[in-house]
Amino acid sequence: MPTPLSAYLPEAFDRGLPLVLIAGQGVYPALVARAVRAAGIPIRLIAFEGETDPGLVATFPEGDRHTVHVGQVGKTLRLLEQFGAGYALMAGQVTPRRLFDGLRPDLKAAQLLLSLKRRNAETIFGAVAGEIEALGVRLLDARAFLDDQLAAPGCMTGGRFPADPEVLDHGVHIARECARLDIGQGCVVRKGTVLAVEAFEGTDEMLRRAGALKADEALFVKTVKARQDFRFDVPCFGMRTLETMRESGLRAAALESGGVILLDKPAVLEKARDWKISLLGF
Repeated sequence: MPTPLSAYLPEAFDRGLPLVLIAGQGVYPALVARAVRAAGIPIRLIAFEGETDPGLVATFPEGDRHTVHVGQVGKTLRLLEQFGAGYALMAGQVTPRRLFDGLRPDLKAAQLLLSLKRRNAETIFGAVAGEIEALGVRLLDARAFLDDQLAAPGCMTGGRFPADPEVLDHGVHIARECARLDIGQGCVVRKGTVLAVEAFEGTDEMLRRAGALKADEALFVKTVKARQDFRFDVPCFGMRTLETMRESGLRAAALESGGVILLDKPAVLEKARDWKISLLGF
């Protein structure tokens, strides 16, 4: 029996149907593209102007790629039909402020926005996801093809994890409560005190705020929501966040296993060991 491509693909996944990668920032979309190509699956690209790495765009033939502005939902839907997409996968962040400031919505996007009682990243992308699936295109779990990049249980950097169990329990509790309240999905705790919680500003700014207080023995925790929609919302931990931890004086992070992606995991773990930063999967 052939090895499954990914635990996060639907059972009836047809590798002969085109997969359209809707790509935001960073290395995440490139990792997906590499894995999809390695599996022999036809892949097309929808890139965002000013967001998607031009290097990734250049790896696609002209006929297999298109660029849209953030907010051009109608054009994105038409491109999915034009590509004959069987599947779509969203990977990579779009600058959060662009969802609210400087957004250039087309008619379809404007209609979606008017239909929403709450306008945040989850509701906006959830509405877009609904429109994609209404076309008959299956929007995949964004962890698909990246099983080997996910946080795994235990101390991934080796050795003993420096945070005491009660500190870890406290941090996980706070992070999960913040996620439940839709505030954010991360926090920094120290000896029973909450130093910072993640909100709209993002992970790196939260880490800098925590580091400006008292970072020794502090713990960064990143979790997922109880009903996380992994089609468009996958927490990530990459080299930039690791660098921010180092600059902020934080030496320990706990990441929810199976839910948080370590972008370019081998390189991140190697650098974390070099910098004596411990990474735990819980």
